[in-house]
Amino acid sequence: MGYLEANGLAYALPDGRELFRDVSFKVSGGTVVALVGANGVGKTTLQRILSGELTPKQGSVHVQGGLAVMPQFIGSVRDDSLVRDLLLAVAPEALRRAAAELDEAELALMDTDDEAAQMRYANALTSYGEAGGYDVEVLWDTVTVAALGLPYDRARFREVRTLSGGEQKRLVLETLLRGHEQVLLLDEPDNYLDVPGKRWLEDRLKATDKAVLVVSHDRELLANAATHVVTVEAHSAWTHAGSFATWHAARAKRIEKLLEDHRRWNEEHERLKELVRTLQQQAKYYESMAPKYRVMAARLQRFEEAGPPPEIPTDEKVNPRLKGGRTGVRAITCEELELTGLMKPFSQEIFFGDRVAVLGSNGSGKSHFLRLLGGDDVRTTGAWKLGARVVPGLFAQTHEHPEWLGRTLVDILWHGDDQRRGRDRGAAMSVLKRYGLDKSGDQRFENLSGGQQARFQILLLELSGATLLLLDEPTDNLDLASAEALQNALNDFEGTVVAVTHDRWFAKSFDRFLHFRADGRVSEVDEPVWS
Repeated sequence: MGYLEANGLAYALPDGRELFRDVSFKVSGGTVVALVGANGVGKTTLQRILSGELTPKQGSVHVQGGLAVMPQFIGSVRDDSLVRDLLLAVAPEALRRAAAELDEAELALMDTDDEAAQMRYANALTSYGEAGGYDVEVLWDTVTVAALGLPYDRARFREVRTLSGGEQKRLVLETLLRGHEQVLLLDEPDNYLDVPGKRWLEDRLKATDKAVLVVSHDRELLANAATHVVTVEAHSAWTHAGSFATWHAARAKRIEKLLEDHRRWNEEHERLKELVRTLQQQAKYYESMAPKYRVMAARLQRFEEAGPPPEIPTDEKVNPRLKGGRTGVRAITCEELELTGLMKPFSQEIFFGDRVAVLGSNGSGKSHFLRLLGGDDVRTTGAWKLGARVVPGLFAQTHEHPEWLGRTLVDILWHGDDQRRGRDRGAAMSVLKRYGLDKSGDQRFENLSGGQQARFQILLLELSGATLLLLDEPTDNLDLASAEALQNALNDFEGTVVAVTHDRWFAKSFDRFLHFRADGRVSEVDEPVWS
């Protein structure tokens, strides 16, 4: 059975700031270890170190049984890559190299069919087989049938962008969980999955004999599947040898003990310093006290070099102020509305102050519905309209904002847009601080973590003056504290909220539920429906 072991890992940012130090833990075969922590503390960076993509400042990583990684971006692929490219992206490096050489040799042969090109192609075929290419294609056939209902020969040339986020996730998860590698690093594997997909993932994680390290913000998934919890906080990490269901109590107990340890350390530090001062004064007058002074001074030095107990964690304060405003009584009216090819015509009224959760399987049209209400060009029949003084603000699930690429957060806030005024640097930093983003003010948007991007989107919704919040999976990348802060802000928001979500905990805070069924019908239900 495989395992992963991290020993004394430390990493600093390019500007010299310490991200974490002395991070040590082990992921054994048959265990699922949850890696948790606030957005921006370094969870993804730690995973990149574990995968070998980054080199730590100190420490080492040992892996036995082969390593496979699911990056966070899986689910949001919108380029020209094919299903074969996506499967190769999570394959071993030797196989990726062999496949790339095979592709180049095949293209060269098509261009020039001479003996040299034929020999290169023959050698590439041999290398591809030796790297396990033909064996893995058998696996991929099983995977594409399970995830897409298509054999590999029919699915391999399909563009990944034609797959929903959930289909992309399911495809890669099937590959890794069925593959030969015995150690898996999964970064947000549940994002884009609907609830049946999350339940499938929970069952597969509980059944696997692989060593799995998973980053997720889905509390229910972690409570059901994780056997241990590694928490990254206060520039280090600690391990809870239990399920996520008992993690909160364990963390509170640990912080209480750290507070007591620091109190005792400070008291002992003051006692030793006072004793050294006293002996120093006595040694000036009594030569016999000099040896005692030197012994005690050395003891104080050793005590200080050993240092205080581990740093006490502090929860990051995220303080959204989503204000909204009064609008017409009917905020949204739909009459025989149909999103072409996605759903059957339906009629619905949503009133000022409603909290509406939009539920349903992937590909049923939920995100398109929100984009339509947000002003995007979506093909429809029937009629729909927004009420008086309704100003929509859209939170995009995929965080796709090409207009922000290459720009820092301060620059985006400086220039403003049609719905919000610009802010100078001081005002920008002030509002960024409320979202825990002030230290990232000079970072480019695309370089932020997924959770930081999500918080920045919510910040811009606040500044836009939106009275209708259209939220597409807003909690997917938020840590627990940020998700709770968002929920509290929505409770205080004077306006209407329509949210697409597969977050079972988040959905409980809504009072109306719109179900987009797999057969194309749209209906209101009394409680969340996850089937």
